[in-house]
Amino acid sequence: MYAILDCNSFYASCERVFKPNLLGKPIVVLSNNDGCVIARSEEAKPFIPMGAEAFKYEHVFKENKIHVFSSNYSLYGDLSTRVMAILSKYVLEMEVYSIDEAFFKLDGIKKEELEAYVLKIKNTIEKQVGIPVSIGVAPTKSLSKVANKIAKQYTGKTKGVYVISTDEKCIKALKWTKVENVWGIGRSISKQLKYRNIHTAYDFTVLPDEFVRKNFSVVGLRLKNDLSGISTIGFEEVKDKQNIATTRTFENALKEYEPIKERIATFANSCAEKLRKQHSECSYLYVFLKTSSYSNVKRNVGVVIHLPYVTNSSITICNYAIKGINQLYKKGYNYKKAGVIVMGIKSEKHHQFSIFEDENPKHKTLMHVMDTLNLKYNAPKIKIANQDLDKTWKMKQEHLSPRYTTAINDIIEIKCD
Repeated sequence: MYAILDCNSFYASCERVFKPNLLGKPIVVLSNNDGCVIARSEEAKPFIPMGAEAFKYEHVFKENKIHVFSSNYSLYGDLSTRVMAILSKYVLEMEVYSIDEAFFKLDGIKKEELEAYVLKIKNTIEKQVGIPVSIGVAPTKSLSKVANKIAKQYTGKTKGVYVISTDEKCIKALKWTKVENVWGIGRSISKQLKYRNIHTAYDFTVLPDEFVRKNFSVVGLRLKNDLSGISTIGFEEVKDKQNIATTRTFENALKEYEPIKERIATFANSCAEKLRKQHSECSYLYVFLKTSSYSNVKRNVGVVIHLPYVTNSSITICNYAIKGINQLYKKGYNYKKAGVIVMGIKSEKHHQFSIFEDENPKHKTLMHVMDTLNLKYNAPKIKIANQDLDKTWKMKQEHLSPRYTTAINDIIEIKCD
């Protein structure tokens, strides 16, 4: 049997762990630089659409007493790790699907004991971490997603846990699920299905195999079989990223060359660090520069830079990223966003040496020392000379909560008289 654990209103729930007075009250969490709404508690959904631009909805926040928070990824990431660590103690095989979701298998547990077992997992997580979760169990991965939606929709009846253990329950669940809500069916495909009078997940499962294969490819056929109870979608292998990007929207528009160059060097160094972390190298990179979409005078430009050899050295990648920005920068514009994307990524185990030109071998030792020291102090103590040694990137976060679990200065203090 497959199961999926889903944290309920995860970002909002993380904020409530340390502010229990917010239980039952509307909460929204904003994106980087407090741009738009990326998470809502159930209480906030009737008032705020997902993706709403924060500055346009300030009056709605006030009128409906909605509590607004900036993204606190340090806190969210730590609480997610704690949830997954508890789950891993109860299962042998699991796949972390996102920051607030994980698939897992329940092999070896009797059907009549499944509900009690996953209810124990749920209660343990809620007791030890304080994050409410829902768990769906079914014979296949996609059906477990359906079961999870039922568990979350009817919490009063299900206690946050639902098991699809019979054909009767399976058919009933599929008829209840709208086709646009099926995991793996996007907006475009759901429109095509509705046009053909397919409105529920059950309608989709009774379509002929050849029709599904012809119109929705072999991927659609796998999904149909999986929803029918034939396990065809297994756990995904963890793969290294094929493109690594560091992009930022500046808090204030930048006009001058030097601060833009410094930002590009910092972004390039960040990409290089991520490459080394996954033991990879890149062969080319893309650098871009943009003005605001609201600017009267617009300039959106980018350039691909091919490296003379594959590398993960911050020194090399920074130098070539700056060459890219030298080609792109032009005076007279208010630049609002920039970024570096490294591509052509391959494992460093298969490093191809060049006969005529290759990287200074000292770079590898230097990068190892730099990464080791920065990891030890959990801060960028050593930087590339192109970076501003005194500057740390600071986003606009006017509603940021403390990092209760990851910063010593933000730990809650209790005074006992």
